[in-house]
Amino acid sequence: MAPFSDAVKLQPQISKQGPSTVYSGEIDPEWTIGVVPNGGYSLALVIEATMRYQIATEHKDPIHVTAHYLKAVSSTSPFEVHVQTLKKGRGLTNVLANLVQEGQVRIMTHIIFGILAPTPTGPDVASSVTRKFNAPGAYARRHPLSTHPATAEVSKRMRSAWSYRDVVKKAEDPVFTNRNQVDHPSRTNGSTVGGGGIEWGSWFELLGDETRITTPSIAFLCDIFTNAPTLLPKEERKGLEASWFPTITLAIELKHPIPTSGSYASRTVGIYHKGDFMNAPQGRHDAYVEIWTAPSNIGEGKEVDGWREEQVCLAISTQMALVVSMDVNARTASAAKL
Repeated sequence: MAPFSDAVKLQPQISKQGPSTVYSGEIDPEWTIGVVPNGGYSLALVIEATMRYQIATEHKDPIHVTAHYLKAVSSTSPFEVHVQTLKKGRGLTNVLANLVQEGQVRIMTHIIFGILAPTPTGPDVASSVTRKFNAPGAYARRHPLSTHPATAEVSKRMRSAWSYRDVVKKAEDPVFTNRNQVDHPSRTNGSTVGGGGIEWGSWFELLGDETRITTPSIAFLCDIFTNAPTLLPKEERKGLEASWFPTITLAIELKHPIPTSGSYASRTVGIYHKGDFMNAPQGRHDAYVEIWTAPSNIGEGKEVDGWREEQVCLAISTQMALVVSMDVNARTASAAKL
């Protein structure tokens, strides 16, 4: 099976169609859920194309991505990504990009490019405020996982619908599993103010000595969390059959450059997910996700005091997804070819 970096490669030639620059490629059928390409993987193809489009400009880094999934991507058809500049400003460039198959737009995106670097200082920057939101400031968000990847227990069960399950590894955080129980103190009642929701966390590793976390792979990592409906205790999800959770919208804000020093794992990240709402029809539900650096790969290295202080949040994302039967997955894939 090809590593993720090979799975998002595009053909070297490009073409023009009106105002758009067109990149093309082939879907790797081994990065699917059931028979439909993983939504984050499909979005990674778009990000790869737009980064090529922006490579010779001042604004090389995607810093915010908004994607709308209009029609399921087919794993058997070639694709094109049509890219054009919407607006180029002094500090940011807005780019529109659509993933197209068989003449139909499957994914429509708006991507903001800029410079993904540490906050500059100067008279026009409120540095005294921004410092408070960086570790070790009192207002800083801290790494949400309770275990160090060196000591975390590898999860033996991998979802059977993942065609890529043999090239990834995860170690789920038991603290969140416990919090989701129906008798946990965090459960709400009539007198509760706020609160509620379902949480999940895990170390997640892309296997392969040459594999590296890249900007396009962040999109994939934002979309491999365990969905809230399946995290509910059995008594709370009666009637939930084998399900597919198709992404309808996905937004990602990239927060920090991917570190390359020895203090950070090159192919492992920490993932935190929280979901607060699920509504009928179609089991529509929300997902908030954070992607964090890891101090080591799973089962490697050694835990040292203060390891969380060095780690950074690479990206946050929000998503709207549905709950449908896995049978729909196969039917949707067949329809996507038409």
